[in-house]
Amino acid sequence: MTRPFRFGINLLTLDTGTAWREKCRRAEALGYDVLLVPDHLGWPSPFPALVAAAEATERPRVGTFVLNAGFWNPALLAREVATTDALTGGRLELGLGTGYVRAEHEQAGLPWGSPRERVDHLARTIGELDRLLGDAEHLPRPAQRPRPPLLIGGNGPRMLRLAARHAEIAAFSGGRQAPGKPEGTLELLPAEEVAASVNRYQEYAAGRPEPAERNILVQRVVVTDDRRAAARDIAALDMGVDEEQALDVPTLLIGTPRQMAEQLRERRERYGFSYVTVLDPFLEAFAPVLEELSGT
Repeated sequence: MTRPFRFGINLLTLDTGTAWREKCRRAEALGYDVLLVPDHLGWPSPFPALVAAAEATERPRVGTFVLNAGFWNPALLAREVATTDALTGGRLELGLGTGYVRAEHEQAGLPWGSPRERVDHLARTIGELDRLLGDAEHLPRPAQRPRPPLLIGGNGPRMLRLAARHAEIAAFSGGRQAPGKPEGTLELLPAEEVAASVNRYQEYAAGRPEPAERNILVQRVVVTDDRRAAARDIAALDMGVDEEQALDVPTLLIGTPRQMAEQLRERRERYGFSYVTVLDPFLEAFAPVLEELSGT
């Protein structure tokens, strides 16, 4: 059965509390289903920002997109998750990843570790969250039992296995570290590589009793009547895709609102992406697309 669409907005900047609440209310009015906050130094602290977002709104769920597991001790994280879920009335979705910026760990005085070590830490964190939040004696208690829905984001085989085993939502970032560029600079994966990740995930998830929701993070929303000219401009930005690839890659939306709605329908059919996240600079630009897809 085809899943209905859900739309998330990843909120990146915080000016004042008043402006934050107004932006959250605007996102709700436009029809976004999930208000999301990432986890980077210099950006808003996720859990208090999500509590404020929930207090300012009524309908949307709230979530981390995604927590940098290397920043978190599992027991302390369990306390944050349970408290936030209780304060938001059970609206929390917990997104987890390994982190990808060494400089942030160094700035925080935290170990960076090899890719294997970072995935190992994430796996331990997931196991501890399941154990602690699933314990009826754990205090504070989350509103959702045994824990809030878990989103795991990543592309590598071990991350895809973790998502297949544990996550209610499998998130595909569609990006990787750009070779020869400063650490933390991402480039887009071509469509065929995203498809390969999705196919690998499907193999790992074959034994699940219920299929997980699949998420894609859209990096740019370009409203235009000339898709090819816009794709040519994106290719000139050296984001890892050429003009032809930019027209097809699932991390970009290019065209009129109706064309972009059709792109999302096609990508839901091709990859299973029914949960679509956009970045807050495109809050307004994506709204007509959301309206085109309302109820589908």
